[in-house]
Amino acid sequence: MPEVPGPESLPRLGDELRAHLGVLPEALRRMGRRVAFDIRYVDRLRWTPEEIEGAEPRSAVWMRAMGPLGDDPLVHTCALTYASDMMLLDAVRVPVEPLWGPRGFDMASLDHAMWFHRPFRTDEWFLYQQESPIATGARGLARGQIFDRQGRLLVSVMQEGLFRRIGD
Repeated sequence: MPEVPGPESLPRLGDELRAHLGVLPEALRRMGRRVAFDIRYVDRLRWTPEEIEGAEPRSAVWMRAMGPLGDDPLVHTCALTYASDMMLLDAVRVPVEPLWGPRGFDMASLDHAMWFHRPFRTDEWFLYQQESPIATGARGLARGQIFDRQGRLLVSVMQEGLFRRIGD
């Protein structure tokens, strides 16, 4: 597991968006009523093309379900599977476009595979480390590793995505 600050020292995604935008746009406010996960980016959010200059194709976030999920391991597996698809392709976008602000690209997941290595709880903090080893020909490959707070690898993830400039 990479050395990163703990989630308690990082701002919530909604707080960062509110601080930068002044208020949350209506779509984000509506979404906020149904947010299933507390998300905290390890690196500060990038808003402009100048901020992404020289950025590596990687991202890391702390996540956990917003409330208790009970003790059924299948519920935790389903919740983590959902969470794993929320931002994995961000690693492909990081060197090309700001993750927040006006979008110049459309993305679509082409495939998504996961390997579960040990039991876990999705209602406890987990670190989702993501990187993109290659992006070419309108496709990007992203891989992720999900760790618990003790640094144990819980899940490995791979995803290929279509990545096209809007209007092409």
